[in-house]
Amino acid sequence: MSDEPRPAEGQPAGLSDELPLIRCGHVALVGRPNVGKSTLLNQLLGQKISIVTRKPQTTRQRILGVCHRDGAQIVYVDTPGLHQRRDKALNRYLNRTAANALADVDLVVFLVDRLHFKPEDEAVLERLKRRDVPVILAINKVDRLRDKAQLLPHIQWLSEQHPFVEVVPLSALKGENLAPLEEAILRQLPESPPLFPEDYITDRGPRFRIAELIREQLMRHLGEELPYATAVEVEAMDQEGQLTRISALIWVERPGQKAIVIGDGGQRLKVIGSRARQEIQQLLGGRVFLQLWVKVREGWSDDERALQSLGYEGD
Repeated sequence: MSDEPRPAEGQPAGLSDELPLIRCGHVALVGRPNVGKSTLLNQLLGQKISIVTRKPQTTRQRILGVCHRDGAQIVYVDTPGLHQRRDKALNRYLNRTAANALADVDLVVFLVDRLHFKPEDEAVLERLKRRDVPVILAINKVDRLRDKAQLLPHIQWLSEQHPFVEVVPLSALKGENLAPLEEAILRQLPESPPLFPEDYITDRGPRFRIAELIREQLMRHLGEELPYATAVEVEAMDQEGQLTRISALIWVERPGQKAIVIGDGGQRLKVIGSRARQEIQQLLGGRVFLQLWVKVREGWSDDERALQSLGYEGD
């Protein structure tokens, strides 16, 4: 499967103007942080494209995932969770990226968490109301509902808040009720030639995905606040026969944070590196030697130039 980025201008390589019309279009997965957008994307594609943790704001950049079906091609757009914090440049970037992803899509899947509808959910819905685009409401994590009898009145209440084209309860984590969601999506997509070749899965190349897998382990093994002060940059990637050598930098904002990431005797960094290496080997399909370095870059999360140098550019 190819995951290398293709040229931005024109059609991707391998496509022609004479291809038949199919159900095809861009579908944005939106919602507040931690409602399960990335888990849903991975389930719909049948492979891991977006990293997943229990912490909010795990996804930081827009990621395309292309789903190929007979007579259809769904281009999913995974976005950072829309949130109300704007105190740092990184927070503003996340909101800007999520909002920009809505600009040219054919359909939106709005994810909410069970019976919860928080002010952040309301803020997302207000953004959607300003867009002339059909919206499917996906109610996630219904497998965790103790009293499923509460779901129907909640759906009725939500349906009064916006004219959703369809409402689909599901469990992204367990892969339950995804077929009805996909069917609902296909009913809304326009007809067009396919946008990507059949072997095209994502617009993100190996370096980006490797950096994300390392950051996933940082978020899983660090405390509540520190993961948001970290960024990962793949500095070198070299192939030596069946072995891929990777050198990556973990950026933090203060010397004290560096010590926490490294851990006593370097133990925490070893665990993070070991778990990340296992994930990277699955991605690349071969042996990996991973070397991690931790460096301090003060205030990077509130510095527009630093964000750009670390790959957080406008979408």
